[in-house]
Amino acid sequence: MESGESSSSNESPSALKDSSWFCQFRNGSNPWMARYVYALIFLVSTLLAWAARDFGHSALTEMERLKGCKGLKDCLGAEGVLRVSLGCFTFFITMFLSTAGTSKLDEPRNSWHSGWWSVKIVMWIGFTIIPLLLPSAIIQLYGEVSHFGAGVFLVIQLISIISFIMWLNDCCQSDKHAERCQIHVMLLATTAYVVCLVGIILMYIWYAPEPSCLLNIFFITWTLVLLQLMTSVSLHPKVNAGILTPALMGLYVVFICWCAIRSEPVGGNCNRKAEATDKTDWLTIISFVVAVLAMVIATFSTGIDSKCFQFRKDETRDEDVPYGYGFFHFVFATGAMYFAMLLIGWNTHHAMRKWTIDVGWTSTWVRIVNEWLAVCVYLWMLVAPIIWKSRQAAEST
Repeated sequence: MESGESSSSNESPSALKDSSWFCQFRNGSNPWMARYVYALIFLVSTLLAWAARDFGHSALTEMERLKGCKGLKDCLGAEGVLRVSLGCFTFFITMFLSTAGTSKLDEPRNSWHSGWWSVKIVMWIGFTIIPLLLPSAIIQLYGEVSHFGAGVFLVIQLISIISFIMWLNDCCQSDKHAERCQIHVMLLATTAYVVCLVGIILMYIWYAPEPSCLLNIFFITWTLVLLQLMTSVSLHPKVNAGILTPALMGLYVVFICWCAIRSEPVGGNCNRKAEATDKTDWLTIISFVVAVLAMVIATFSTGIDSKCFQFRKDETRDEDVPYGYGFFHFVFATGAMYFAMLLIGWNTHHAMRKWTIDVGWTSTWVRIVNEWLAVCVYLWMLVAPIIWKSRQAAEST
């Protein structure tokens, strides 16, 4: 007995912790593994929505028997996407309501979030089927609400990306890593600026080949102006935010501008790349698959970044949950609205071509506004501390 007791007492805390995580994994209640299962559910819902839009007429003929479909008209195309999206949204908003506020691993809601997969798979299937029985008016109402929900998702994603860039810059500027990171920061920033300039030049060549392409010229030129503005504010002596953050933000806004112009519908001589991909070929298919995977990865990475949205930074303990479950599911719920908007071009009455995503003038302007909002949020995060300090100094005097 003594030898058994001594052997158990000699186990290190890390070993006990690892064994507890292993037991949770065996019981299907590992919160780290649960993230990937939810991401898989989200991916399957996205693919179902895409299948309903592009291949529903040939593969889903049984929908004629469903009451809410009125023949196949209301369960395919844009409404088919919205119906699948509604089922995905309902699933994740239910998970949000049932897990919001979970803080400790020993709470029953932690087991609900990380386990009970048989029940949740059945629940997800049920939530996917129920919208097929609803009348078209409810689906159209959900489509209007999804415009707002998708916008909320873009704002959350935007704040998460900017917070990551700020965190990376603070890490490199800290006393512990300053000397070691200085050369790497300069190389990374220089590379980022070179990529930004090359991207802007290519956009001028591909999307503004003629002086009549005034809108594209405005988009690209204004992006260059915003890049210069972010750099100037970041290097101002009162801000002193360094060169890395404006360089990485420049990559982000140039990428958004490129996506916005790529979303323009085919027509005229100002979008030759879109005309080149008008026919469905292997490059179009690969682009579509990459876009879908990028959307799922973006939703996943944003969902686990709940610490960026905490007003009070508390120290984490071993018994605390590794990430905010409620925030995680809320991001996926708004992400369900977002993928619906991408698949229908932000327009419930817009006919989308096969193997396309996020195409149309509405999509273009959503991207452009998102770019401008990103710059405004970034500049505010730089200037706000200075404004608050000056106000506090004025009040104290």
